[in-house]
Amino acid sequence: MAEEIPAQPVYGPITKEGLWNNNAVLVQMLGLCPLLAVSNTVINALGLGLATIAVLLISNASISIIRNIVRPEIRLPVFVLIIAAAVTSTELIMHAWFFELYQILGIFIPLIVTNCAIIARAEAFASKNTILPSLYDGLMMGIGFTLVLVVLGAMREFLGSGTLLAQAELMFGEGAKAMTITFFEDYKGFLLAILPPGAFMGLGFILAAKNWIDKKQREKQRQANLLAKTADSTS
Repeated sequence: MAEEIPAQPVYGPITKEGLWNNNAVLVQMLGLCPLLAVSNTVINALGLGLATIAVLLISNASISIIRNIVRPEIRLPVFVLIIAAAVTSTELIMHAWFFELYQILGIFIPLIVTNCAIIARAEAFASKNTILPSLYDGLMMGIGFTLVLVVLGAMREFLGSGTLLAQAELMFGEGAKAMTITFFEDYKGFLLAILPPGAFMGLGFILAAKNWIDKKQREKQRQANLLAKTADSTS
């Protein structure tokens, strides 16, 4: 009898899981500490998000490669060691090429090691799948995390400073100063938006919007199923 070949993950569901259905922040509620601490501007949020994506790609790929070598008893310490190495490499790169942004993000770059979303993907997906699906899963989970960061950062920067993409030169070079969008001249700012309570409130609004969209989609699906059953019963 021929040996059964396990089915490969389908990339469409992986995309939906990472960006929406199983989003690390909106569903799993993971990585909230850096999310709330550095999301006061779009650039800060984007910088931390890209660093997290890099760590997810490196760790998922590395763990997928060694998944059949590491014994189950020591897999978690090995996973943490790999993630720590990926974070250290990312931190050194930011220190070398994005030093001012690195100074602003500060301790929250090495704290990526403690982001439960990364160890969760290592354990739940990368340790069970080949390298390409694991890379794609890490990319989608990272993009989902980054999108929430950037949306929250945009809300807080707009309300708190009346701008978007302020200090874009920290990431894109001196020529990016022109990217800054100023909505209000002589704007005194809304202090609550750039303080931690403002981050919690902004995240609450994003969660409420997701729940509202999910509810509308479920209602639409129920109506479609009801219409399909009615059509079948009359045919």
